[in-house]
Amino acid sequence: MPDWLHIVVRATSTLVLLFVLTRILGKKQISQLTFFEYVIGITLGDLAGAISTDVEANFGHGVIAILVWCFVPLGMELLTLKSKTLRNWVDGKGTVLIKEGKVLEDNLKKERFTADELLEQLRSKSVFRVADVEFAMLEASGDISVLLKSELQPLTPKHLNMKLVTEKPTQTVVMDGEIQNEPLAAAGKGRGWLHEELDKIGVTIENVFLGQVDTHGELTVDLFDDKLQVPAPSARPMLLATLKKCEADLELFSLTTQHEQAKMMYESCSEQLTKVIQSVTTILRS
Repeated sequence: MPDWLHIVVRATSTLVLLFVLTRILGKKQISQLTFFEYVIGITLGDLAGAISTDVEANFGHGVIAILVWCFVPLGMELLTLKSKTLRNWVDGKGTVLIKEGKVLEDNLKKERFTADELLEQLRSKSVFRVADVEFAMLEASGDISVLLKSELQPLTPKHLNMKLVTEKPTQTVVMDGEIQNEPLAAAGKGRGWLHEELDKIGVTIENVFLGQVDTHGELTVDLFDDKLQVPAPSARPMLLATLKKCEADLELFSLTTQHEQAKMMYESCSEQLTKVIQSVTTILRS
C-alpha cells in the first residue's frame, strides 16, 4: 500500500474513532474546560496526529493509547459524580477574588492573577469599576462570575410587582419555504391558520425563509426577498386599543344614562375593565 493511501486510511480511522469517543465523553468536552480536561484534549489531539501520519508506528498501539486517555478520564468523571473531595482535587474549585466590594490580593497572588487581568475579566462582563462589584469568583474553568451590588443590578418586573406570562419556546414553523409540521403543532396552530396569517401580510409560503410563532401566538417572518417590507404584528396593539375603547364607552354610558342602577353598573364594569387593562398593558405593548 502506498504511504499516502496508508496515511488516508489511518487518518480516516482515527477521525472516526475520535468522533465516537468524543460523543461518549459528552458535551462537557467542548464547553469550558478544566485543567484536567484541557490536558486530556491536548494529549488526544497529539496522539491522533501521531498515529495518523507516522506510517512506521504500530497503529494498534496508538489506538490503545487513545482508548486509555479516553476511558480513564471517563471513569474519573463517573467517580467525581460520587465524591466532592475527588471532584475538587480533579477539577479544582473556585477562588473568591472580590468579596463585599474588596479585592482579595492574597487570592489574586495564589491564582497568579494580576490586577490588569482582573480588570480585563471584569470588562468582559461589562463591569468597569471594581467598586461596583459585590462578589467575584474565579471558577475552575478559568471564567469569572460577577455579582453586582444590589443597587446596580438590572431592574426586573419582580421589582415593580409586575406579573408576566410564562414564556414558551419560539417555534420555527417555516424554514426555507417549507412548513415544519411538528413545531407548528407544538405552537398549537394548523396549516390553515398559517396560510391565513401569511395572506394577511400578503406573503406566499415560498418566499418565507424563516417563520416563527412566539409565546403570544404571533407569526413573524423573514423573507428571501429582503426588499419586501413586512408589517409588524398588530394583533396585541389592536386588542389593547379595543379594550381602551370599551372602557371609554362604559364611562360615557355611565355619564349619559339617567337610570341610577344602570349608571352604577356601567361604573362598576368600567372600574373592572380598568384593572384588566392595567394588568395586561405590559404584555400587549411588548
